Amino acid sequence: MNTLKIINYELNTKNKITKKLSCIKLVQNSMIADTKLKRIILASKSIDRREMLKRAGISFETFITNIDEDKFKTEFRNPIEFVKELAKAKALFAQEKMLYKNFNGLIIAADTIVELDGEIIGKAEDEEQAFKILKKLTGRTHKLITGIAITEVKKSKIVLDSESTYVEFIELSDKEIINYIKTNEWKGRAGAYSIMDKASLFIKKIDGSPSNVIGFPMHRLYEILKSDFNMNLHG
Repeated sequence: MNTLKIINYELNTKNKITKKLSCIKLVQNSMIADTKLKRIILASKSIDRREMLKRAGISFETFITNIDEDKFKTEFRNPIEFVKELAKAKALFAQEKMLYKNFNGLIIAADTIVELDGEIIGKAEDEEQAFKILKKLTGRTHKLITGIAITEVKKSKIVLDSESTYVEFIELSDKEIINYIKTNEWKGRAGAYSIMDKASLFIKKIDGSPSNVIGFPMHRLYEILKSDFNMNLHG
């Protein structure tokens, strides 16, 4: 009788463990399936950001937002707050449009600025402005700040973050600045330069995330997606 009780107890215990493991496996499979189903929308027209995601093997679609940055400059004086709010505006704009199209997925938005002596420096509109910006940066250290906003199309949760990197330029003559401007690398780039191209020749020092200087702090994207959206880009 005692032997039968022990056998029954062991069988019941085994069945309970099996059921529990099955439940855990179902949850894990659900989580994996949920992760795989998440399509990514990059709410940015930045060529550099697109190239970074491609090189990292991340599949995505691009949605270009047209947000009036000047409006935010008057409202938000703090550079970090400004760039985060700008990224948020891009993400929410994209979310609204994607909801209308009944699209389901993840939206990643970002914006990058340069800050020097408290001044917010964005993208140059023409060669003259590009020259003035680079003239300010030559021989000095500036802060490059990227604001990040990540949300899902059909959810209200939105995660905001930022990354700051210090970049030091060597001294540049007016002729060197003019020659650089002729490359057209300044177009569409915060601070009127691109570290991926010829501007790398006059960047003396970087303190912080190198990928942030290119246009997106990839380590922060990886961490946020993993911790807040159950999405592991590394598999």
